[in-house]
Amino acid sequence: ENWSDSETTVAELRAAWERFVDERDWRKFHWPKNLAMAVAAESGELLEPFLWTSGQESLDILGQPRKREAVEDEVADVAGALLAFCNAAGIDLSRAIARKMAKNALKYPVELIKGRHSLEREGS
Repeated sequence: ENWSDSETTVAELRAAWERFVDERDWRKFHWPKNLAMAVAAESGELLEPFLWTSGQESLDILGQPRKREAVEDEVADVAGALLAFCNAAGIDLSRAIARKMAKNALKYPVELIKGRHSLEREGS
């Protein structure tokens, strides 16, 4: 399929992942606890290529086609596990993100946080 972020909706990705799972008869294994663990495991695999690298070295890794493809594969695994989790748990991902961003906007107001390294506000 010819997907891109600018043209593919979250609903389409969720539906595609649901078809993939159903075609393999995996739904019986897709309990929220299993999928939460899968998200964590896949996230760990995404960290591996960057272990012990500097910020610049991490950018350099992404500039190497084979290494970049391996990183993109891990990103897809993390996203797939998260989409499967949302499907199994009945979570509207876009709604959850919007709600959390609104909470973060209150917790980290621009005028107090902009340009700061730490997410902690002064006096917190």
